[in-house]
Amino acid sequence: MARNLLKNPSGEEELKFWELVENGGSQWKVEDMPGDCGHDFCSEGVTKYFATSFELCLKRQVIDLLAEGFSSEQLDAQPPVTVQDWYCGRTDCGCTYQMTVCLLDENHEVIQEFRPDSVTLDPDCDDCSWKQVSHTFSDYGPGMRFISFEHGGQDTKFWDGWFGVRVTGSSVTIEV
Repeated sequence: MARNLLKNPSGEEELKFWELVENGGSQWKVEDMPGDCGHDFCSEGVTKYFATSFELCLKRQVIDLLAEGFSSEQLDAQPPVTVQDWYCGRTDCGCTYQMTVCLLDENHEVIQEFRPDSVTLDPDCDDCSWKQVSHTFSDYGPGMRFISFEHGGQDTKFWDGWFGVRVTGSSVTIEV
């Protein structure tokens, strides 16, 4: 099984290792599962999640693949890169979720990007339970040296506090 290249994917170390790209509203916060008006997670090993607020909250990690022990030859062979993320909403407030993952060359130029459409969760028509997004990059050409993983969102009612999307269990793996 390939190892997760993201550090602190579920908030066990608060916000350590994450660059806070947008930290709006009441800012990012780490909370314990299931949280107020929340749902239990499907994996017993995940006990925390990152909560967003009433203005946009985005966080990012850029993974240096050579520093992580991959060789240029391994990376130029275009191994499959799989990214996964889990998100959910509260049962009392709507929210939006977004994610962008980029494969980058040595100059941090984008080789390939995965940016699914933004998701809006509305508790009036959605159970707001944990949902997974997953994507595998392949046939992206040689030259990948970094991976940028960014995700987040906000609530839809602009309530003070942490009523926005919740994210946890993120992963980036490479099959070499």
